[in-house]
Amino acid sequence: MLQTMRRHGVTLAVFGALMTGMTAVVNMLTKPTIEHQALLQQKKLFDEVIPSDVYNNDMQKECYNVTDPALGSTMIHPLYLARKDGIPVAAVIETTAPDGYAGAIQLLVAADFHGKVYGTRVMEQHETPGLGDKIEVRVSDWIKGFAGKIVNGPTDTRWAVKKDGGMYDQFTGATITPRAVVRSVKRTALFIETVPSQLSHLTPCGARDE
Repeated sequence: MLQTMRRHGVTLAVFGALMTGMTAVVNMLTKPTIEHQALLQQKKLFDEVIPSDVYNNDMQKECYNVTDPALGSTMIHPLYLARKDGIPVAAVIETTAPDGYAGAIQLLVAADFHGKVYGTRVMEQHETPGLGDKIEVRVSDWIKGFAGKIVNGPTDTRWAVKKDGGMYDQFTGATITPRAVVRSVKRTALFIETVPSQLSHLTPCGARDE
């Protein structure tokens, strides 16, 4: 009985080691493919929020870590710098609308350094299906309404939903969600205006703080 248990134990140990090894090999082989697909998906989102004729650098390779209350959370937000012939002209930022109906809404916002918003897309949200999820481009075109709009400073009252006296439609039965997104896009666009003065102090993504 004892020998049988030992034999089974050895068999299980060998099987476990083989499975661990196989998993490691599979991860090693698939990791480049997964990373490549992630980059393609990111590039697709960039193409949706910023026109290709605005810049001619590889934004995915010019990423910086930024933190600011205007971005909706204390976490590090990736900022991707757009250059035209080497000159910084705009930025794309992963930002947060912290006051959504069902929690924080993660957004991608592109704008130039003069308050012009090029585009916005939702990266993650947990809003009510059929109501708040209309911020998703797969559900409605509402989110596309930010393209081309300009923020004229912090006191620009147009940047609000119509219920609050602004220019953006709210959703029937769901005002909190669009209100949160409008506020976030406005704050983020205003933050992007400050980027040129911060460039020399920004930390590249992946860099370690000394």
